Amino acid sequence: MNDYKKAGDKITIDDVLDVCTTYIKNEDSLKLIHKAYDFIMDKHAGQKRKSGEPYTIHLIWVAYILATLQTGPSTIAAGLLHDVMEDCDVSREEMVENFGEEITTLVEGVTKINKMPFKDEADVYAENHRKIYIAMAKDIRVILIKFADRLHNMRTLQYMRPDKQKRISRETLEVYTPIAHRLGLSDIKTELEDLALSYLDPLAYQEIATLLKNKEEERKESVDKMMAHVKQLLDDNHYSYRIMGRAKSIYSIYKKMFKKHKRFDELYDLYAIRIILKNKLDCYSVLGLIHDHYRPIPGRFKDYIAMPKPNMYQSLHTSVIGEDGNTFEVQIRTEEMDELAELGVAAHWRYKEGKGYSAKAEQKEIGEKLQWLREFISISDDFKDGDAKEYYDSLRRDIFEANVYVLTPQGKIVELPNGSTPVDFAYRIHTEVGHHTVGAIVNNVMVPIDTQLNTGDVCEIKTNKQSAGPSEDWLKFVRTAGARNKIRQFLANKEAETRKDTIEEGRKLLKEELKKRGLDEKKFMDSETYKTYLGSFGARSFDDILYFVGKKSLSVMTLLEKVNPKKTGFFDNLSKMLQKNNEVINKQQKSSSSQGVVVKGVTGLKIQLSKCCNPIPGDQIVGYVSQGQGIKVHRKDCPNVNQPDIKNRLIDVYWDFASVSTMKFNADLEIDALDRTNLLNDIITSLGQMKINILNIHADVSEDIKAIIKVKIAVDDAEHLQQAIDNLDRIQGIYTIRRVIH
Repeated sequence: MNDYKKAGDKITIDDVLDVCTTYIKNEDSLKLIHKAYDFIMDKHAGQKRKSGEPYTIHLIWVAYILATLQTGPSTIAAGLLHDVMEDCDVSREEMVENFGEEITTLVEGVTKINKMPFKDEADVYAENHRKIYIAMAKDIRVILIKFADRLHNMRTLQYMRPDKQKRISRETLEVYTPIAHRLGLSDIKTELEDLALSYLDPLAYQEIATLLKNKEEERKESVDKMMAHVKQLLDDNHYSYRIMGRAKSIYSIYKKMFKKHKRFDELYDLYAIRIILKNKLDCYSVLGLIHDHYRPIPGRFKDYIAMPKPNMYQSLHTSVIGEDGNTFEVQIRTEEMDELAELGVAAHWRYKEGKGYSAKAEQKEIGEKLQWLREFISISDDFKDGDAKEYYDSLRRDIFEANVYVLTPQGKIVELPNGSTPVDFAYRIHTEVGHHTVGAIVNNVMVPIDTQLNTGDVCEIKTNKQSAGPSEDWLKFVRTAGARNKIRQFLANKEAETRKDTIEEGRKLLKEELKKRGLDEKKFMDSETYKTYLGSFGARSFDDILYFVGKKSLSVMTLLEKVNPKKTGFFDNLSKMLQKNNEVINKQQKSSSSQGVVVKGVTGLKIQLSKCCNPIPGDQIVGYVSQGQGIKVHRKDCPNVNQPDIKNRLIDVYWDFASVSTMKFNADLEIDALDRTNLLNDIITSLGQMKINILNIHADVSEDIKAIIKVKIAVDDAEHLQQAIDNLDRIQGIYTIRRVIH
């Protein structure tokens, strides 16, 4: 895209068509693009952007960016039209009538999510991107349009409020750039990263930009001198080639300086050249020539031609010391490899639309080359109706953060996230391979199936058709969502198969015991008899009770002693207790506990604060009557008490603010931030200034330099906790702070 218009330049539909005519020769295709342009000029008339310019300028830029990627006319037309259904109330019928089913489907795939009653912003965020990803899984052109849309939005982000700038920039780094990398869209990925960094850490961005500017003349002189010498070398040996200098992006420098703690002058690839040759054989031949004339740096050679990256990128990379003592990174590739490196998956089909183009066939052909896309589609299918947050987390772990490359004995590369095991590997090969796994051989050595795999390992899975299949223990060590979901599905199906037989066995045992005791079978085989006692046994139905009896986790004797009308159940005892304390209620309206919580009119019951949600004074709370463990106090928004089958065991409880004034309460926070030097120290200092005791703190860093910090603190009450969160939120680089429910 470097040969085309830059951000800030004026643009018209003629600029779009000028680029299109370099590779689209069909007049009808060009007319289609112009028809889409006329349509949006009418429908979006009068609409303005935050910058004050007509909204249609944004749409023309989206089409222009798509044209520079050499996408087909349907994709470019959909880029022009991508907001018309949502922002202009254009119906599906009108779209199909004017532009056909294919373009309408593309526009629907890109259309932002409708306003829905989600619980919180995180749900909206996850659900919105699930819609994008599932649409992308159906037709990869959808994400190309989304990239063009996001790129121009990032270029004009200065007109948004600072909080929106940060939110959109964080989303860009977390959602868009990983996919751009996976699709090989290097120019788009680089520009998005640099723009996002300029809003998320403007001080670091300016520092690196200044360092680059100060060294610009020196770097240019050194690169020009190196290129002149390499040109002479290639000319003397009669190669046909192109050669160019290559600039390092600000974000890539940022990652190395702030994540790997390197100084600016320690970075090897600030000086870089790229050599483009005719064929693969010439690439290796020129590599030998370069190594013969310049001293290579050990450990800095990478052969991505023999072993391409997951995004199909191919090139030879080596670092050598030039004649002036500077270290140069040299990239060597063919013209075809260079086109793929610049345009990524967009280069795969170039202009095929209109020539028997089939989105389904193209998706299949690309999927055969991109293993991660096949897994992406599989996860999207698994989570179509599932939890949006879990879906997004699964994509992030299994696809975007996958960087362990394991080989089959036949040499096929399987890409997995860090911490993956042979079981994860087996399920990536095939579901049935995973189900029948009984062992694994890694690098010719038999290993346990929970062994963590590393890049370069050769893994062979041993299977047995007679095996019992996966067990619940496997869920403790598998890393990928795909493996986890397939194991759970297997276990659920297995349980469903045996449940019916187990219920019948339980029914038989209960009838035998009723006969022995001479009890009325009609009454004690009636589900209504057990309705009051279901919660006591952790059951939701009479069938559950029979199931527990059948699998011997509940004895018939215990069951009948509980429900025998001559005896009383737990809730009968509780009712009597409440009745017995009526006089106390009239005299003293509350009974305090050592936990700072009271139950109106009840004394003598043990009261505990639940560890799953850690309620603190000021939170809205509710009591849960547990069997044999008294009353457990939960936050009202705790998912563990928001289940229909336990509503009848909830009672009102209250904070005794007089008794909690000298007490401390635990709170768990999870912080998402941009990783940087002294981040942890700033967090500890902020909490220390408030005299808040830190009980535990743990930090992890993902591949995209996102820090995830979990901290347990002791606070006075909800107001004290909110003050701590507000102070932490002011720290540079922190994105979000969440209170955790376990």
